[in-house]
Amino acid sequence: MPSSNVTVETEIPALLARHPEAFSFHSSRMRMHRVSPEELRAMNAQRERCVDELADAGVDALLYACLVALMAQGPGEHQRVEKAVREQVDAVVLSSAGALVEGLQALGARRIALVTPYLRPLAEQVVAYLEAEGFTVVDWAALEVGDNAEVGCIPGDRVLGAARGLDLSTADALVISACVQMPSLDLVAPAEEEFGLPVLSAATAGAHALLRGLGLDPVLPGAGRLLAGAGRAAPPTIGA
Repeated sequence: MPSSNVTVETEIPALLARHPEAFSFHSSRMRMHRVSPEELRAMNAQRERCVDELADAGVDALLYACLVALMAQGPGEHQRVEKAVREQVDAVVLSSAGALVEGLQALGARRIALVTPYLRPLAEQVVAYLEAEGFTVVDWAALEVGDNAEVGCIPGDRVLGAARGLDLSTADALVISACVQMPSLDLVAPAEEEFGLPVLSAATAGAHALLRGLGLDPVLPGAGRLLAGAGRAAPPTIGA
């Protein structure tokens, strides 16, 4: 994960603590402070070191936890990176970018809306990436926060306010946080109730992908429709 991230190690453990299985959590950090194309590329270049560190811990599953770092590199990047990491470590390998795609597919969503914290040019790349995966992005918001540490401090009412400003009339699902650093876990269930459609985040999609990848039931209470049993019957093919 990015060195400036403070949210993954909060939201993912909080989610998986609701599962009957027990988990331990281990992370390795790639230097990145400002969410810019240059710093994202430099961060990605540190991947091999971080994977080696986690491989030494004998992890069962590894999540590449920076969605925009992969999506900013162009369509299909999560598949290329996951394949490269599998060649380096004997574990289930996932990414936040791939997890969001798979989570939306598990919900049967084709028309989606997004809230992102990114500067507009990076947000446009995220939109383009998802559209290349076959989704139609009906509306989206960019909160224009470039400092990754500040992204971790965005208040929930600002995120929810951005969601309220979207046109959701034709959306199948709302991604209330298309970023693992922007806190949103406490917003997912209330947003589903308010907007009347499935709501997910990079965190809930990541937890869903981890559980499915490990062959565990992807059901967690109070975490939105995705983790209420959606997609149980079709686990991803690891290594595909």
